[in-house]
Amino acid sequence: MSDTVTTLTPAVVVVGAGPSGLSAARELAPRVGEVLVLDRESTAGGIPRHSDHPGYGVRDMGRFMDGPSYARRLVRQAQEAGATIRTNATVTGWAGERAIEVTTPQGRLLVEAGAVVLATGARERPRPARLIPGDRPRGVYTTGHLQNLVHLKHGKVGERAVVVGAELVSWSAALTLREAGCRTVLMTTEYPRPDSYALFSGPGKVLFGTKVATRTRVSRIIGRPCLRAVEIEDLDTGHRRIVECDTLILTGDWIPDHELARTAGIAIDPGTRGPLVDSALRTDRPGVFAVGNLLHPVDTADVAAIDGAHVARSVTAWLDGGTWPVGEGVRLLAGEPFVWVAPEILRPGDPVPARRRLLLWGERYIRLPHVVLRQGGRVVARRRVWWPVAPGRVFRVPTDMLSPVDPLGGPVTISAEP
Repeated sequence: MSDTVTTLTPAVVVVGAGPSGLSAARELAPRVGEVLVLDRESTAGGIPRHSDHPGYGVRDMGRFMDGPSYARRLVRQAQEAGATIRTNATVTGWAGERAIEVTTPQGRLLVEAGAVVLATGARERPRPARLIPGDRPRGVYTTGHLQNLVHLKHGKVGERAVVVGAELVSWSAALTLREAGCRTVLMTTEYPRPDSYALFSGPGKVLFGTKVATRTRVSRIIGRPCLRAVEIEDLDTGHRRIVECDTLILTGDWIPDHELARTAGIAIDPGTRGPLVDSALRTDRPGVFAVGNLLHPVDTADVAAIDGAHVARSVTAWLDGGTWPVGEGVRLLAGEPFVWVAPEILRPGDPVPARRRLLLWGERYIRLPHVVLRQGGRVVARRRVWWPVAPGRVFRVPTDMLSPVDPLGGPVTISAEP
């Protein structure tokens, strides 16, 4: 690799070639000129490229597609719109307000752009971050590692699997295991009910012959050098039992890939642990925007893609000489049972959030909840929402509920009640 540093000056640089980054590039390229998309992986498309099952593209494309087809279509749309996509390109740091340093097999780059869109997505916590005690054998994977191994590298796993989690991505892992010839003998979740929609969990139990153990956790991993079993603890009784398996899949428990935002000194929301943004998807650093599951870990790929398309208007306005807002605006805060809300800031005159929805993460189940908005110590809006909060799932609140909010009235807390 050459020591020479090549300087590039696109109108916009997008960091991340997943659904949100590619959708942003597709919308921006015809409007602003040169758009450069960078991704550290060898193939663009993000997580969907190795999620070889249907369910993608419904909200953003009006199609029902498998993950690889969806990823290829996003890449093709961005390229046909005029965007340049560079893979095997790792952003290593910042060299200015809107300048980034990049390492590629061909050499180092300095990218000085008019605007930066961070679309780095989210990842599942690996075993060390989950603090699961026991042995350290082969056979322990996250969903992403599993799907990469099976769908892209055509590798083999074991014959009996335990899946940690019972949300949508957990059933995606079970489907991948089934295609690899591995039976899912148990799903374990700390919550009192499965985290995914009944539309998925009900048929999933039948299709895979899988038992779902609620209010349980993996308390120990057993086996050297290969996984032999896991110990399962009942959280209510303390009873422990051994389940024989040779594969353990850690699903969910998402965290944003926020390292680049943190090194820039961008304000981070303590709930999402992603950049703090307003409804225009602006961070507190002028000319730097953030989109997708970096902001709300984690929603579906098509919702992340809609985020990417949504940011185009704001980026274009900035490049056309728009000013960067000063001041916090109305701060949105998550109240019980929510742990985060995105976006977190509303300002008069800004666009409504993507899909006219606020996204919130619920940590406990409430059937047919009332969503309650409080500002200045009083209730300003209250509405029953006709889909339930479920743990481990994003909950969507229509933004027309915010119409009674006073722009000068201080923070708004959003909670849910039976």
